[in-house]
Amino acid sequence: MKASIIIPAMNEEQSIALVIDEIPREDVDEVIVVDNGSTDNTAQVARDHGATVVEEKRPGYGAACLKGMASLGSTSEIVVILDGDHSDYPEDLPLLLAPIKNGQADFVIGSRVKGAEKGALQWNQRFGNTLACGMIRRLYGFRFTDMGPFRAIRRRSLEALGMRDPTFGWNAEMQVKAIRMGFAITEVPVRYRKRIGKSKISGTIKGTILAGAKIIGTILLYYPDFLRSRWRR
Repeated sequence: MKASIIIPAMNEEQSIALVIDEIPREDVDEVIVVDNGSTDNTAQVARDHGATVVEEKRPGYGAACLKGMASLGSTSEIVVILDGDHSDYPEDLPLLLAPIKNGQADFVIGSRVKGAEKGALQWNQRFGNTLACGMIRRLYGFRFTDMGPFRAIRRRSLEALGMRDPTFGWNAEMQVKAIRMGFAITEVPVRYRKRIGKSKISGTIKGTILAGAKIIGTILLYYPDFLRSRWRR
């Protein structure tokens, strides 16, 4: 089973080459970098290092991921989302792919909780992560430890989710919809380090507040659908 890698990127000229070069290629069909309005040389650097680059002018993490989905080739059976800031370890990709290849999971999240180096996850990220995971456990009955961006999912499962959120709610939407649809979900521990450059979300007070509100709103938004799915069973 081959994987397609989607890397949303905005002004990641300093890090994108490292991310692309460190991806284990034996299990990968394609690497798609979605340039989400960069004002630096992110796109050209990504091309120079062998990635397919597509442009998404609409701002937002989810919008970039949706563009990446629309740009997938026809052969890959697994889709992987990977940040372009070099905070994740691309070398950990086989850990995420293994449960899907072995038939144990449809959807795998890389959990950063135990593998993050000191200072890589800021206090506001840890607080928001704990709050969001706690809400999902309380409402949906599924225990996540992380809302981490490094994730792998069967392509047909991703397409079945009908993803819509163009902004910060993308990860939460994927997780709660996967629960609602009864997917086999698991987490694997991954390493995490300080990103290169400044975060567009956790690095600012405004970004933190907007992201937190959107994530909580997304978890609540899909809860009625989850309840209806349980009543029908």
